[in-house]
Amino acid sequence: MKLEDRCRGIELVLSDVDGVLTNGGLTFNNQGIETKEFYIRDGLGIRLWQRAGFRFGILTARTSHIVRLRAVELGIDIVRQGFEDKLPIAQQIIEQQQLSPAQVCYIGDDLTDVPVMRRVGLGVAVADAAPEVRACAHLVTQLGGGRGAVRELLEALLKAKNRWDDLIRKYLEQ
Repeated sequence: MKLEDRCRGIELVLSDVDGVLTNGGLTFNNQGIETKEFYIRDGLGIRLWQRAGFRFGILTARTSHIVRLRAVELGIDIVRQGFEDKLPIAQQIIEQQQLSPAQVCYIGDDLTDVPVMRRVGLGVAVADAAPEVRACAHLVTQLGGGRGAVRELLEALLKAKNRWDDLIRKYLEQ
């Protein structure tokens, strides 16, 4: 199947967090509180994807309060944290959303992401993903995790669906 055809059928994007929505670094302050740096353009990309009527979710092996806060800020209601074995949870999400695996895209960066990437319609690796992850991906982004890879993916999906120009028109006409 052609990449463009895979993109047109996507209704839900599931994303890992560390190394995808962030650069993969973990930072703790002097009180031992974890902080993460999210790329702001990824956030607008997620909002545009949602405005177009599509769904976005988070599926991550680690559990972090800041991930929940970022999800709330972006209106992401599919959030599953603390699952190193991601495939059963991904299958559960797909079933709950009444979708087929072909309608789902998963973007990841490390080995725990591979099983899900292999079973969805579009498996995506960020540019700086582990070599094994890039090797099994249908698409590898040009940008790295936490540096716009999610935005790059969502723009590509919206363009394949002929939705991008309508979504950004309001910004360009002001």
